[in-house]
Amino acid sequence: MSETTTVAGAARRGGLAEEAAARDAGDRLAAKRAEFVLDDTVYLDGNSLGALPAGVPDRVADVVRREWGEMRIRSWTESGWWEAPERIGDRIAPLVGAAPGQVVVSDSTSVNVFKAVVGAVRIAQEDAPGRTEVLVDASTFPTDGYIAESAARMTGCTVRPVPAGEMAAEAGPYTAVMLVNHVDYRTGELADLSGTTRAAHRAGARVVWDVCHTAGALPVDLDAHGVDFAVGCTYKYLNGGPGAPAFLYVRADLAERFDSPLPGWNSHVDPFAMASVYAAGDGAVRGRVGTPDILSLLALEESLKVWDGVDIAEVRAKSLALTDFFVRCVEAYVPDGRVHVITPAAHERRGSQVALRCPDAGGVMAELIARGVVGDYRRPDVLRFGFTPLYTSFADAERAARVLAEVLAEATTPGGPA
Repeated sequence: MSETTTVAGAARRGGLAEEAAARDAGDRLAAKRAEFVLDDTVYLDGNSLGALPAGVPDRVADVVRREWGEMRIRSWTESGWWEAPERIGDRIAPLVGAAPGQVVVSDSTSVNVFKAVVGAVRIAQEDAPGRTEVLVDASTFPTDGYIAESAARMTGCTVRPVPAGEMAAEAGPYTAVMLVNHVDYRTGELADLSGTTRAAHRAGARVVWDVCHTAGALPVDLDAHGVDFAVGCTYKYLNGGPGAPAFLYVRADLAERFDSPLPGWNSHVDPFAMASVYAAGDGAVRGRVGTPDILSLLALEESLKVWDGVDIAEVRAKSLALTDFFVRCVEAYVPDGRVHVITPAAHERRGSQVALRCPDAGGVMAELIARGVVGDYRRPDVLRFGFTPLYTSFADAERAARVLAEVLAEATTPGGPA
């Protein structure tokens, strides 16, 4: 490498670092970073597990010591444990564009996908008994596909994988339900929620959206787009903690038709009657099954306080700015030909992550983590970097690209990292 090239590279790095500092200084969300437990690590894996909000440890300790330890069984009524699934659902609702009373927090994403798909198929078959096809996003997260297969067997349907971008064209007279990921977890590509939902409805079908990778990262607008069902996790951009309960959205006008395949006692219209015959409760309550996981629920409730005063549109604007800036830094720093950006450049097709195709991606990510830049790796060759606007800075984006460039440059040097 010539001295001229080295000087030019240093100048380029200096310019991007200065730009990052200026952007952070003008960032209206920058103060939110102080509400999380962070260190000097560049944490770009919030699309797998969000960072810990600072208020959670004390809240969980209070729940354990006082509400459980001292109040014990009284906390179901006096501390509001019983109403927690709907109360916390109503805190999530504005973040996904839903009116109150349509979101319940309970169970896992997988369990809620099962409820939603079976419930949606039953509604579609009530409307038109000949509908026996479930279209599934061909690049779906594996669990969604597994659940869809099981739900199809249970309802007399067959599953047909279709690329998310082709769903709208593929819906037809036999389609009962379309199960679609709002973001492709590998590439970060954003699906057309509005257009796909309209196409499903034109065809007489119902649609279930998996919004795990968009809830808390961008406006989802479930009500505005007439989405039938949606399922999302809370441990990614909503920062609810490892294994935090998921949420289920059922559009208000479908709630009374929602026939859950898991009619547990908690969703009964009168749970403590202990009746031998099931009668479903009203609205979001129908999404419940068994006794709520109170410790995780209340940790999530505390986590959601970081969203107080935050405009989700502003979050989206920062997400796009961060991902644009990171790609620019990668293009400026990384040796030519060493990585390929597979996340779409167009804003309307991008979630809140950047995915790079890279040979030896597993080894590269291990070295990045060792140097204080945490993303993740998807086999065989994808590096994923998630950008969580509430706590990710532009300086984080610049540093991550710079360290990535160093790792890749050394990997091509004799004696450098493998």
